[in-house]
Amino acid sequence: MSKRRDPNPTFDLFIPLMNDLPLKDQREVMERPFFSLQKRKRLKPIEYRSPDGEAWVKVEAMPAYGMATIWDADILIWAASVLNRMKEQGVNDLPRTLTTTTYDLLRAIRRGTGGRDYTELQAALSRLETTSIRTSLRAPKRRTEAQFGWLDGWSLEVDPATEQPRGMTITLSNWVYEGIVSERSLLTMHADYFLLTGGLERAVYRIARKHAGSQRGGWTCRVELLREKAGSDAQPKEFNRMLRKIIEADQLPEYTMTMTKTAEGAPAVLFELRGAAEAAELHARLEAERERHERYEADRRRAGEVDDLMDRLARGGAR
Repeated sequence: MSKRRDPNPTFDLFIPLMNDLPLKDQREVMERPFFSLQKRKRLKPIEYRSPDGEAWVKVEAMPAYGMATIWDADILIWAASVLNRMKEQGVNDLPRTLTTTTYDLLRAIRRGTGGRDYTELQAALSRLETTSIRTSLRAPKRRTEAQFGWLDGWSLEVDPATEQPRGMTITLSNWVYEGIVSERSLLTMHADYFLLTGGLERAVYRIARKHAGSQRGGWTCRVELLREKAGSDAQPKEFNRMLRKIIEADQLPEYTMTMTKTAEGAPAVLFELRGAAEAAELHARLEAERERHERYEADRRRAGEVDDLMDRLARGGAR
């Protein structure tokens, strides 16, 4: 896990950053483990069930491609952001198939545009199409479930002269599409999310953005629950080590993280908005200064009263 940095600093003036296209993601996907957190091929399924037992997720990979990763999910975030912009512009029939160029997509998600980047993009699209997800989300009370892939299909147009990729289409699965176009289903994410290089960093930010939001006082999550929500396959001891490394680096957009304990004494993490943490510290310092000033004034008044009393006694004794 490394510090946040732009992998393509020379592109800063040209990348359509989320100043122009606000970064959006689906709420229900952000808080649950749908993606592999590692870049090496993962074949081990992800199985998650919420503490109340109502919501569950199972993600399985096709051996030839491996499971879709949290970096592959950048393509879905881009799609959600594009569709949200179209919705805001008043487009009535939002398309399930989006057309763009590989160049524009790679720049939008802050990737390079070399030959290897195009190859990795194709691999990501294949993983998004072949990864199988089963979940009870959206219908837990009816005890029904849905099974889908992230994409129903994709295509790349290749320049016949240079054999370089040009245009491309991405067809979202119906489950993904419905989640994006539903009212109040999306959350705005910080544009620096794309600069997080660690898989667990990305998962932790998404979970914090969904649960902590902008609430005053922050949000506390048990470490074990955070591990379950992230879908990490690391052993608890290793997960704790990685988590402490993220806390020490302090590179998460929007939030600071502090190790703490729950009322029952279980290890936990406190997520606070960066501005709120600094404001709380300043408030505490000002409050302490005010109390010191009040004590000083009270001591000074008492000293003055004692001096007055001594003066009166002295004048009385002189008579």
